[in-house]
Amino acid sequence: MIHLSIVEILAAFMVLFAIIDILGSIPIILDIKSKTGSVLAGKTTIAAFVIMLLFLFIGEPLLGLFGVDISSFAIAGSIIILLMGLEMVMGIQLFKHESGGSGAIIPIAFPLIAGAGSITTLLSLRAEYHLINILIALSLNMIIVYLVLRLTTFFERILGPNGLHILRKFFGIILLAIAIRLFLSNTGIELPKGM
Repeated sequence: MIHLSIVEILAAFMVLFAIIDILGSIPIILDIKSKTGSVLAGKTTIAAFVIMLLFLFIGEPLLGLFGVDISSFAIAGSIIILLMGLEMVMGIQLFKHESGGSGAIIPIAFPLIAGAGSITTLLSLRAEYHLINILIALSLNMIIVYLVLRLTTFFERILGPNGLHILRKFFGIILLAIAIRLFLSNTGIELPKGM
């Protein structure tokens, strides 16, 4: 029996929207676009969607096949996010991006959209809500992701070169902070209070 629930769909949608945070990722996406020439909105969205569907259905057993737990997966994602943040803040290039925008699929689809946070959230939602409602909420989020990726040129025009430069540096620092928090929360390391 199908258990459709508007309340569950809305709740799961809001949680995923906050975790994926595609609007907050616009400066990062624009930074990647400046290096690759374009962002393949369709392919990137599909890649992220497939990754999240895989983890929704077979996440923990899949990682278990490789002897990897969710925490280790999150730590790996945090290192990639840290390197992306360093690129943005220091104006250096650590990732080799292929021409034609194909290189943009990896850093954007994973770990930016289908990162450790969204994958862990999906696994948590699975324990709380009916599968059909999570699938609808995830699909709605992927439509928003696709639209934002399609409109990167529009955002570029609005912000201009100076606005992009400032946002790139600011969000680079935010990415560094997210990476450190993700790393610490999955290693169990606690900073002394007051630091």
